[in-house]
Formats: sequence, structure tokens, C-alpha cells
Amino acid sequence: MRYGIIGTGWIAESFIEGVRLVTGGEISAVYSRSIDKGADFAARNNIGEIYTDLESFANGNFDAVYVASPNAMHFIQSEKMLLAGKHVICEKPVTVTNEEYRHLKYIADKNGLIFLEAIMYLHQPVVHKIREYTKKIGKIRSAHFDFSQLSSKYPAYLRGETPNIFNPALATGGLMDLGIYCIYPALDLFGMPKNVSGSAVFLTTGADAAGSILFEYNDFLLTVTYSKTGQDYLGSQIIGESGTIIMPSISKLTDVSVRFNIDGREEHLTGDIQKAVLMGNEAKDFEKYTSGLDRNEYENCCRLADEATVLTEKMRSVLGICFK
Repeated sequence: MRYGIIGTGWIAESFIEGVRLVTGGEISAVYSRSIDKGADFAARNNIGEIYTDLESFANGNFDAVYVASPNAMHFIQSEKMLLAGKHVICEKPVTVTNEEYRHLKYIADKNGLIFLEAIMYLHQPVVHKIREYTKKIGKIRSAHFDFSQLSSKYPAYLRGETPNIFNPALATGGLMDLGIYCIYPALDLFGMPKNVSGSAVFLTTGADAAGSILFEYNDFLLTVTYSKTGQDYLGSQIIGESGTIIMPSISKLTDVSVRFNIDGREEHLTGDIQKAVLMGNEAKDFEKYTSGLDRNEYENCCRLADEATVLTEKMRSVLGICFK
């Protein structure tokens, strides 16, 4: 698989490392609006072609595009790549609205292309074990999913700057950056909640810094919390009557374990996993789908992406998150 890369941030470099480590794919080109940033990124990552014109990039000699630009650009860039006949794997959140997502999925399907959201949760082997143990820990009455990570850009905000991640004009903020990681396991394991309520706190830029959301199901409650202005050290849990699934990192799914109530027995489902491997697993599945394999698995990813865009829009409405 030959890739073109849109974006020059750290996440794009992590994806490149993952592709080379796990699939052996080739990184052929990079697009950046800045020739200097593009050239620096290409030199660091041994990429031969640099583009600053998106139209020319879309017609480049590669099979697929990894989109790692600010959220507000995902739709227009993904659309252009799909219309040019490229498969697309787009960083989360795949689009800002459900309408945008369905439009892009329609284009992909019409042209025999794959359009996949790069959400790590769905592409790690341990997910199958989590699904299995969710049924083994007895009746579930409560669960708590948290992703609170102190942003490396927060000091810049405190200095009076407006980093991209805290700029609502780019459809960013805590929910779209971190809360999304909690939404996917909720939908995958429990489905769409029947009711959503919650509150958020905001920065002076208008971006949400942290939030707490309650998902109500027929017979249990799931609390989702996130923050970009502080660090969580306790992780996430699914609490059943017979045992508890413990997930120190809801995004990476590393060091997941299950503790049973009766005898105190603890089972370790997975250990630490290198970030490049996590990103590479996304690419591995993406390349599998582009080869026509596991269509049902791909469509399940798409179904969850569709539901996630619906639920995220509802959460933004409940929390009062607006993009300028």
C-alpha cells in the first residue's frame, strides 16, 4: 500500500512509524500548506514528494491517504481524496456532523473505496476479550469511562495564545479530541444510550476544557468524563455484579485486567503496547479492508462511526459546545 499523508503533526509521524513497523507500507508523499513544514516533515520521515496544492496532491501516485489535519478540514479533504479515487483513513473525529459522514461514506461506496476512521479502540486484538468479559462479569449496573490528559498545548493557552486544539473555529476541544475515545467503547459494548445529560467547563477561547456526561441505558448508567487541563491516573472501569474490567487507558487499551469479586482473582488481558503498534494495527485493518477482506468487520466500523457522529452531535448540544 502506498500512502499520501495530509498533516505534519506528531500523530502523522506516529502513523508513519506504525505503517512501516506493522504493514511495511510505503509513504510516498506529504501535503502541507507550508512548504517549509512539509520539507522538514519529509526529511525527518524519508518521504520523497512534498505538495502544497491539495488538487495536485489528490492526483499523486499513491493508493490511499491518511488525513491528520485539524477536525474542521477532515470533510473537505476526505471528499477531495475520495473523488480522486483514493482510499481514505481519517483521524478521529472522522467528521464534525453525521450528515458529512454519510455523504463521504456514500462517495466511498459508490466508487468502491474504503473510508475508515482511525480510532485505535476498534483495531486492537484485546477488544475481542473485553467484549467477551463484559458478558462474564455478571449484571452491569454502572461503568465509568475517562480520558483526561493534560494537553502539551495548555501552557501556550495560559500564555494567551490560541493553539489549534483550543480553537473552536477548527471544531476542536476536549470532547472532540479526548471524549471521542470514550464514545466508541460505549457504543460498541452497550449500544446507543436512551438518554444523555451532562455539563462542560469552557476556556476563554470558547473551547470545552472538560466535561462530564451521563449515558442512561435501560438498566445501568455509564459516566463519561474527559479533560485537557488535568491528568487522570485511575482509568476506566466496567463494574459487574461478579467482577470488574479495569482499563487504565481507554484510548490505548494497555494493561487491561479483570478482577473477580468472589475469590479476588485477577486476569490480565493485555500488557503494555508500543504506540507505533497501536497505530500500525489501524493501518493493518485498513489495508485488509482495501483488499476486499472482512467486509462485515469494515461495515461494523462504519456503523459505529455513523452512530458516533450522531451521538457526538447530541453531546455537543447537551454540553453547549459550539464551533465558531
